[in-house]
Amino acid sequence: MKGLVTGLAVAAALATLALVVVAVLLPGHRPLEEDIYVLVVGGMAVFAAVLAARRAYPLSGRSALAEALESEPRKAVPPPDLERTERVLSMSTNAAFDVHFRLRPILREIAEQRLADRRGLRLDSGDRRVREALGNELWELVRPEREAPSQRFGQGIAPERLQHVIERLETL
Repeated sequence: MKGLVTGLAVAAALATLALVVVAVLLPGHRPLEEDIYVLVVGGMAVFAAVLAARRAYPLSGRSALAEALESEPRKAVPPPDLERTERVLSMSTNAAFDVHFRLRPILREIAEQRLADRRGLRLDSGDRRVREALGNELWELVRPEREAPSQRFGQGIAPERLQHVIERLETL
């Protein structure tokens, strides 16, 4: 710290000497010379303050960003909702119960939102345009009066049909 103050004093003395020399050689530019002098001494003071702060609070060896970039990459973990949806889709291909009570609510929610946002229709309104927009396969799954399956472990939805239904939802 002592060396910093000494260096600042020497630099200020040199700036003052330069001001005196310029004032003697060019006597008609006094206001400009004084402005330049104030800027130079002020700049040196700011520089000294930055150096003092850096000495008082030294930087750590490495930044957190550098450490994160050099560490081993973590395995990407899928969101919990995605895992749950994948399980529902898988179970729905095996049992009618899962189609009606697990998959159907998800499909209804998506269809209801897309119909409202993109076409201004309500899923349960009874409007024929809803059925036309959804298509027969998707409509059979999401229609309001669909009855629960009589056999819980009956045939689920075929993977090809499920894919077709999902593609239809995406086109809404």
